[in-house]
Amino acid sequence: MTRHDGVDGCPREENLIATLLKRLLSGLLKGAVVGGLVGAALVFGLGMPVFAAWLAYLAAALTGALTGLVAGKAIWEKDARIEAGLKAGAGALIGAGAMFAIRRWLSLSLDLGQFGNGVVGDLPIASLPMVATALALFYELDNTGGSAGAPPVKKTRVGGASAANDERAELEQALDEEAEADAARKATKH
Repeated sequence: MTRHDGVDGCPREENLIATLLKRLLSGLLKGAVVGGLVGAALVFGLGMPVFAAWLAYLAAALTGALTGLVAGKAIWEKDARIEAGLKAGAGALIGAGAMFAIRRWLSLSLDLGQFGNGVVGDLPIASLPMVATALALFYELDNTGGSAGAPPVKKTRVGGASAANDERAELEQALDEEAEADAARKATKH
C-alpha cells in the first residue's frame, strides 16, 4: 500500500487503519509466542502442567517482563533500551496483577489433556499467553514507531569564518583599548 499524505502532511485515514491493524496483529502474534514459550517451558521443560500460586505470579512477572522487551519498540531497536527496560519493569508488575485477576475472577475449567486440566489460572499453557497477549497488544498499539527526538538540525554560520574573525579582532581591539585606559588612569593617580 502506498502512503499518501492528506492535508497538512498527516496520513490519510486508510493508512491509519492499516497501521493499527498491523500493530494489532503484531501484538497478538508476539503475545501468543512469548506467553506460549514461557508456558511450554513450564509444562515441558519443568514438567509442571499445573502450577502453584507463587509460581504462577513469578511466571506471570517473567512473562510480562519478556513481553515488555519485545513488544512495541523492542530492545534491539535504536535508542530503545530505556523504553524497553521501563516496559519490562511495568510488564512484570502488570503481569503479576493480571495473573491475580485471572486466578481470582476467571473460574473457567479447562481440560487440555497432557497440557493439564483445571482452572485457567492454574494452567501455565493457558494463562501466560493471555497475560502476554494483553500486554503486547497494549505496547504495540501504544508504539508510535518513530523516535522521540527530532532529527538534529545542521547549523551554519551566516557570513562564514571571516565574520567570526572580524568579531574577534574587534573584541581584542576593544579589550586592548580598555586595558590602556585603565593603565593611564592608574598612572595619573600616582
